[in-house]
Amino acid sequence: MPPPFHPFSREHGIAILIGAVAIFAMIFAGKRSEQGRLLSTGLLAFLNLMAYPMCQLAWFEVPNAGLENIVPFHLCDLAAILAGFALLTRRQVLCELTFYWGLAGTIQGLLTPAIQVGYPAWPFVTFFVMHFSIVAAALYLPIVDGWRPERPWWRSPWRAFLWVNAYILCAMALNAMLGTNFGFAAHKPVNPSLLDHLGPWPWYLLSLELLALVLCGLLTLPFLRKPRGGK
Repeated sequence: MPPPFHPFSREHGIAILIGAVAIFAMIFAGKRSEQGRLLSTGLLAFLNLMAYPMCQLAWFEVPNAGLENIVPFHLCDLAAILAGFALLTRRQVLCELTFYWGLAGTIQGLLTPAIQVGYPAWPFVTFFVMHFSIVAAALYLPIVDGWRPERPWWRSPWRAFLWVNAYILCAMALNAMLGTNFGFAAHKPVNPSLLDHLGPWPWYLLSLELLALVLCGLLTLPFLRKPRGGK
């Protein structure tokens, strides 16, 4: 049996540190030269698109892994796929979802991981690789590639918010059919998380709605400054 995961342990802290350094290195390389940008973009796209196959293979070593670890329907599973295609295509809606979902949601997943197995189990490694790849893409798109939310300022965050609501509705339907907990819409994760402070089910889902809307708005604030020469 793989060792259990302990939130805020030394292994958790080391994983956070390594991921943060890796994000800085990819952004630095992307800003430094055109060759660095191409290499960093390709690597990030590869990591995000390979996240689900890597995670699926990793869970084969864990007995009774369950559908939630095999079917790619957690929000971060979808965010990784969207991030990979956002980096390759630069489509506005993909960039929006990567940015808002990655920074408003995936960072929380890194701070309070909903994972039961610890280091050196392969699912532990792939979990952090996937989540840091999403956050890296969310930062890389505006900092290196120059992506910006659409104007008027509310359009992009509102669209990301509507899409996450559509996801939650689909997750609830799938949970009812399969007995799963995608999107943590059926119950809170076992490990301590932000959801523990947002009330009981189903009220924490409504609290999460409000929090998501506020975070999407706050993430848009850095882009509200008018470009130089603009009126």
